[in-house]
Amino acid sequence: MTSILHVDSSARPHGSDQAAHGSHTRRLTRRFVKRWRAARPATPVTYRDIGQSPPGPVTGDWIQAAFTPPDQREAWMTQALAQSDALVDELLAADLVVLGAPMYNFGPPAQLKAWIDNIVRVGRTFGFDRTREGEPYWPLLTDHRKTLVILSARGDHGYAPGQRLAHANHLEASLATPFGYLGVTDVHSVAIEYDEFADARLAASILAAEAAVDDLVDRLLQARGDERAPGVTGAIMAPA
Repeated sequence: MTSILHVDSSARPHGSDQAAHGSHTRRLTRRFVKRWRAARPATPVTYRDIGQSPPGPVTGDWIQAAFTPPDQREAWMTQALAQSDALVDELLAADLVVLGAPMYNFGPPAQLKAWIDNIVRVGRTFGFDRTREGEPYWPLLTDHRKTLVILSARGDHGYAPGQRLAHANHLEASLATPFGYLGVTDVHSVAIEYDEFADARLAASILAAEAAVDDLVDRLLQARGDERAPGVTGAIMAPA
């Protein structure tokens, strides 16, 4: 059965369909998960709100601990990696990562970057051996059949490939690249634009993005036609 990791990273606590000046990305992620579970009610969903509860940044102690073999770690090292281990465990348990990722100043929010830094873990999500012939790095999630869905929002417009601001879009690549490094290469994205204009173009962009999300859910459900397990209830974790 497909399991979902639902991650929101917007600093805005409510969706734009719930509050004035709310988050468009929260609106899209919630719509995605709701539509999926309407079709597959038993789907387990783990929720992580890093917009409201950001992960800690990588520190010198974190790096030392991560690159120390597990059987050689001291107690403080285990503690330094506790949050990262929890985030990695959530990622490993998920088949589908639904990621709300607003564009802040042409890239991801700091809290989302901190999450990425915590899940890119030597020995857990990628391998490293300096004595290995050829490439010393290799992905550990290649065989996990994971899918990444990036649901974004932008203040301006024209950030898609070939458009006027494509060169300034450092958001999707900053997420797809590290996930690809881990072995997750099935990546899909939908974005709302024109937020700062707050006019009919924004309204049209929201409608188009919602339709694109619905279509994406339907296509992924069809591609993952492995589900219904009667009598199984989905588990939703509260925001951490």
